[in-house]
Amino acid sequence: MKTTKINSKKYPIYLGNNNFVLLKKKIKHFCPKAKKIAIIYDNGVPIKLLNKLKNKINNYNIIKIKVRPTEKNKSLSLAKSILDKLIIKNFSRSDLIISVGGGIVGDIAGFIASIFKRGINFINIPTTLLAQVDSAIGGKTGINSPQGKNLIGSFYNPKFVLIDTNFLLSLPQKQMICGYAEILKHAIIKDKIFFNWLKTNSKDIIFKKKMKKVNYAIKKSCLIKLSFVDRDFKESSLRMKLNFGHTFAHAIESYDRYLQKYNHGEAVLIGMVIATKVSNHLKICNDDTLNNIIEIYKKNSLINYVNKFKDFKNLNNLIKFMKNDKKNYNEKISLILLKDIGKTTIPGRYIFSTDKIRNILKNLNN
Repeated sequence: MKTTKINSKKYPIYLGNNNFVLLKKKIKHFCPKAKKIAIIYDNGVPIKLLNKLKNKINNYNIIKIKVRPTEKNKSLSLAKSILDKLIIKNFSRSDLIISVGGGIVGDIAGFIASIFKRGINFINIPTTLLAQVDSAIGGKTGINSPQGKNLIGSFYNPKFVLIDTNFLLSLPQKQMICGYAEILKHAIIKDKIFFNWLKTNSKDIIFKKKMKKVNYAIKKSCLIKLSFVDRDFKESSLRMKLNFGHTFAHAIESYDRYLQKYNHGEAVLIGMVIATKVSNHLKICNDDTLNNIIEIYKKNSLINYVNKFKDFKNLNNLIKFMKNDKKNYNEKISLILLKDIGKTTIPGRYIFSTDKIRNILKNLNN
């Protein structure tokens, strides 16, 4: 497949397979003064592909830093240890950090790039479906704290994003589901036609990895996300719509103490169902909209996630983590809710007290 260039206002995205051939030329163009490169990589990245990447840029002084990609590991202590290595190796601002991995590695590497000497060159090479359709797009970086996900972070754009879909061939099904959750979210909040396409093509993405359809879904997701990010980079209003289902999802992940019983995408699948049920309960969306979403879960063997909310018995703990979500207002909880497929509520329109949320969730859990 030829490489497709997707343009945002700030940087290009190159989508294709076997497109490492572009790397040396693009680094020279975007980072002409770089002499040293730190490759921060996911320990699950196939060595063959990692070596292939390294061979394309072997004219640079390269250090490799391996990261175990767990939410618990996405921490200040890990960030400090990597920063110390860059300082010891005397990296300058004109040098380069390349992230090779999923969303966790990309978030850590991007955060480090944003604060090292107040900003070093950064390139993101996402290797999971989740990272390719979501976390690598939009310039958000971050690490976790014991109080919640991504509470420490920055907005920092890469020089470019290189999406090589060959990485997906080695991904387990659980990780394909994880990425699919964000693809589905993009369709739900923005594009009813894409949602209907997913109704009949999702199994080919998740289970069969039919790459023509996978590439189409990645491109559509990138374009939808960029339609929000390019107009509201620092998430002051419009971009908040991308958080549909995420206040619940992040609380579920934090409630789970980052043990990864549910990965991010699985938590999002649960969170979107809860958000839609809340929307329906408050008569913001009708029964047909709720049933339409449940139907796409059923058709694509994801129905188990519809009732997973009943696993969370301790609502007080769940609400505690929801209160810490960075998009909230004071002590109240802000939610993006759904009017119809392709249309959400306006950010800031629905803000709830913890008692109100608790009562709503109790009703959903009966």
